[in-house]
Amino acid sequence: MNLNRILEKQKIYSQGKDKIDTVTLSSYEKDFELTFTHNSTAIEGNTLTLMETKVVLEDGIAVGGKELREIYEVVNHKKAYQYVKKCIAEGKALDEHIVKDIHAILTENIIVGGIYRNQEVRISGAVHVPPVGNDMFIQIKNFYDDLGRKKDALNPVEYAAWTHAEFVRIHPFIEGNGRTSRLLMIYQLMSAGFLPVSIAKENRLDYYNALEVYAVQGELERFTDLVAELEEEQLDAYIKLI
Repeated sequence: MNLNRILEKQKIYSQGKDKIDTVTLSSYEKDFELTFTHNSTAIEGNTLTLMETKVVLEDGIAVGGKELREIYEVVNHKKAYQYVKKCIAEGKALDEHIVKDIHAILTENIIVGGIYRNQEVRISGAVHVPPVGNDMFIQIKNFYDDLGRKKDALNPVEYAAWTHAEFVRIHPFIEGNGRTSRLLMIYQLMSAGFLPVSIAKENRLDYYNALEVYAVQGELERFTDLVAELEEEQLDAYIKLI
């Protein structure tokens, strides 16, 4: 990761973003919201295509042959992303209350969200086994305590990557941890003046492997590099508009 180059591009974006045509900016943001929702839900197994997701979110039309759960997943994800943007606009730092709210919105009409698990869970195909019982509750408490310390110790891209990787390593909810953690990563990026990023479903293997390296070995660099690459691509696209 070339942090100095990314920081320079972020500076160019921040200083010039007001020059971007409002209609153009709105279309870019709308496209990201759609793509992000599709990718994030598809990574977890949602079978709606990008066009089907668009029809559901933008036209309010149910797609035949799809489970109601899948419809709720994409509708809820859009709501959760909008909630994230609202909290950031209000200048709120990420905390436990916001995390639980995000999860509750994501799982509305699917399960009762915002409640930590008391069951043992396994991540399919992963070597890492999430903590259970009191150990899990201690680790999630430490996660919130560490949010402040890590912010001072890491650069903004590393901080966003750590927030995602550490949260999903703990896996505090019975389900929806992946979608929640990707929104937490975006929360940290946007709070620091960076652009939101979307991990393409086609890149899920590299994504899973990078998270597994962190969960098993505690090594964040691989995942940080993945996030940094996506961030730089986003910045390049917006700088072209400027």
